[in-house]
Amino acid sequence: MTMPTRKSQISDWARVDAMTDEEAEANALADPDNPPMTQEQLRAAPRMPQVKVIRRAFGLTQEEFSARYQIPLGTLRDWEQGRSVPDQTARAYLKVIARHPESTAQALAKGVA
Repeated sequence: MTMPTRKSQISDWARVDAMTDEEAEANALADPDNPPMTQEQLRAAPRMPQVKVIRRAFGLTQEEFSARYQIPLGTLRDWEQGRSVPDQTARAYLKVIARHPESTAQALAKGVA
């Protein structure tokens, strides 16, 4: 007996692709276990820095970003692949990197505490 692939266990993708936006929204609203967020809930939701977006905007590989900003490579990969999320301190650090990438890298290179 062959086991079905995970993709086929989850969804009939051809059916999903054929849905109109209205049908998709109706299906989402009908799910009592996972209703879509309201606009108010979306506005109030905490914002998570998108590590991969930040890294790619600087044109750096994972290895380069990891070395430049002294973030363990495994941690960076876990964040990018969704296996873990940055804690509050790391989120603050990522915001600093996103806004001041060169200053942050220079401070780290000089060993400024």
